[in-house]
Amino acid sequence: MTAFLQREILPRTVTHKFGESPTAERRFVVSTDGETPQQEVLAMVGIYHLAPHPEWPFLVMLSVTATETDPYHSEITYSYGMTETGGDGGGGGGGTIDPNPLARADVWNFSTGGSNVPAANYFDGAGNATLKPLVNAAKDTFDGVTKTEAELTATISGNRANFDIGLAALVTNSINDAAYLGGAKYSWLCTGISGVQATEMVNDAELRYWQVGVTLIYRQSTHLLKLADAGFNFIEAGTNRKVRCFVVDNGGIVVNSANPMALTEAGAMQAPAVDVRIIERRMHPEINFQTYFGVPPF
Repeated sequence: MTAFLQREILPRTVTHKFGESPTAERRFVVSTDGETPQQEVLAMVGIYHLAPHPEWPFLVMLSVTATETDPYHSEITYSYGMTETGGDGGGGGGGTIDPNPLARADVWNFSTGGSNVPAANYFDGAGNATLKPLVNAAKDTFDGVTKTEAELTATISGNRANFDIGLAALVTNSINDAAYLGGAKYSWLCTGISGVQATEMVNDAELRYWQVGVTLIYRQSTHLLKLADAGFNFIEAGTNRKVRCFVVDNGGIVVNSANPMALTEAGAMQAPAVDVRIIERRMHPEINFQTYFGVPPF
């Protein structure tokens, strides 16, 4: 049976540059009575990943290097730093991180941007309180007009034991069926889900898992399609027939309309002085976002 003798070599080192997180190192020498597997040598010292530094518990052990200098001696260097959560391995620092990747909390990131969307309304007057349909003075609609709308993108990174391809396809391009992350119903859209295989060593055992990424996009006006309720045909009252919309030319003659005409909710031609109605149509399936994606650790 191999005999061990381990001792720490001083001095301990700490490096802290302005604007950066501190790092630290500790070194040990392990003596044995013959050639010994490195795994046994590391177990003799007993410092594992995410173990806190004895003097600065907010620094945790992030990497180890073992060098066998001869059959009877090994030098081990432990490097300490701060994790993404600023956490510790039990020594009383900030948030925590688990050595097992499947036990780690999801990481959320947010960013803002903008995209072009169809324009159906405009802000009337000062302030943002009054929205009106986007029409000209004769109440005719405009075709192909777009506007830039602000969007908030949330990306979720997490680890999973398996990657369910069918579930990923099911929830992609879906919208929230209830209020979620401060947004109203239908304001969040799942635009994509990715999965990448990964491997880590946990307690000296290999663990294979999936690194999963989810992208969600928030739009204040919701992801419903907004359309002017206008067309070239209308439903004739009494007969329920579809009839071509018409106008009166300068000679007083009734002619087919060259432009879409505003319609009532019943499908009749709208009175000329009345603004076109803006209707909403849902194009995406709805799901419970909180069930599938959870919420960030605010």
